[in-house]
Amino acid sequence: MIKNYLFLVALFCFSISGIAQANYEVTQIPFVQYQASSLNLATQDDRCSALIPIPFSFDFYGVSYNQIVISTNGYIDFRTTSANTGSPFAFSQTIPNTSFPVKNSILGAYSDLNNSNGEGTITYGEYGTAPNRKFVVYFFNNSFFSCTVIKSTFQMILSETSNTIDVQLIDKQTCPSTGSGRTVTGLINADGSAGIAAPGRNTGTWTAFHEGWRFYRPNYYPTYSFVTCDDDDTSTFQTFDLNVAAADLSSGNPSAITFYEDAALNIPIADPANFVASSNPQTVYASGNGAIKPVVLSVVDCTIDADNDSVATADEDVNLDSNLANDDADFDGIPNYLDNDDDGDLILTNVEYVFGRSAQGSLSLLDSDGDNIPNYLDNDDDGDGLLSFLEDYDDNGNPADDDTNFNGTPDYLENGVSLGFDNFQIENEVSIYPNPASSILNIVNNTNQMINQISVYNINGSLVKEFKSTESLDSISVSELQNGIYFVRMQLDSEVLNYKFIKN
Repeated sequence: MIKNYLFLVALFCFSISGIAQANYEVTQIPFVQYQASSLNLATQDDRCSALIPIPFSFDFYGVSYNQIVISTNGYIDFRTTSANTGSPFAFSQTIPNTSFPVKNSILGAYSDLNNSNGEGTITYGEYGTAPNRKFVVYFFNNSFFSCTVIKSTFQMILSETSNTIDVQLIDKQTCPSTGSGRTVTGLINADGSAGIAAPGRNTGTWTAFHEGWRFYRPNYYPTYSFVTCDDDDTSTFQTFDLNVAAADLSSGNPSAITFYEDAALNIPIADPANFVASSNPQTVYASGNGAIKPVVLSVVDCTIDADNDSVATADEDVNLDSNLANDDADFDGIPNYLDNDDDGDLILTNVEYVFGRSAQGSLSLLDSDGDNIPNYLDNDDDGDGLLSFLEDYDDNGNPADDDTNFNGTPDYLENGVSLGFDNFQIENEVSIYPNPASSILNIVNNTNQMINQISVYNINGSLVKEFKSTESLDSISVSELQNGIYFVRMQLDSEVLNYKFIKN
């Protein structure tokens, strides 16, 4: 194989529908605080910075930018006309609103801040390596205008290539005497007509601690990436089975996809199952369902562990379809072969990639809960229904050092420990059925405690449904949920119980 390796981020979608530029959605993500080599920003009151270059092009509401403006009031502005001007500090509207005083901006924790006392900092810098770099803007310990002892600490993170936006609310306090305490976390477009806020974080008075949000656009990615291992044959170029791409791009009808060698669709590919690439990378084009999708074919040297996570790159093709780019166990937009936390549980893969000897004497990957998913791909390692990253009870970003019963086993690996309670006995008295469930999830409660609240989380840890009642709940509707794995958190009078169920 002729080698010219490019470690490209693997972007993929499972629909070949047209690209929607403004359909941002928001989901809760694990709390992760980034440390980047950074530059300090002067912290004048109500001021926008000069134009600041970012190290990669970033797409925001369908427009590509390579420079930003940072407001000392807690937002990133993409308008060049805002540079070196005053920053609006007073607002009462919820977003979206054409009268909102800030436009075309990422609102990290927008409020009337005043760090001119110099007690905090505003910094910005680059994190990671291309093409997976992040640009991090960090507001640390910034005072409010009328409350110098009350602080706001948060980060805004722009991700290269995927164009996702993360906001990490590290410790966002509130000052009622400053603009009535109003703060907003979200996005707003160039004229204010479109925008989105994190749930419970639109304009209002609220506090947040160790809380993460991701803003993204479903099916946004402009290309489909097909990354395969070098076959070590130095005499030929790599052969790709483009039917793999067709199955991803149109899962319901892959035969509807036709591949072409040129964007004008003049040169059809006669044998998609055995397409020989003429360069590395090479772009071909998939046509079908009324849209055209560029397909980028790349070859990587799988003897190199690109993410340094101990898992051989070739072994990160979990679905065994020859495409490393469509294996993304935690759905964070970073394929497993480039991700050092494959399941997104805040435990590094090289810590969870552990082999043990089975009863039959063979070596196998550690699977603490026996669900046939090895720990390094399982974000609920002990099967207690509580995502592993939520068992970080000391909130230091590392669940591996939390052992609330002091028995030497981290809580995220111990089924009998959940949220610090040893509630194994009461868990046996509360059950859910059927599992899997398609429409109704029934609850059997044989305790003398009332179930006051039930919260349902998806596999990424985002809250998708919540039920509260003054009477004990005995069933919930799950018919509108998409098929998949979910976690149920029940609040009883004095206990919190966690369960896992499958929606089908």
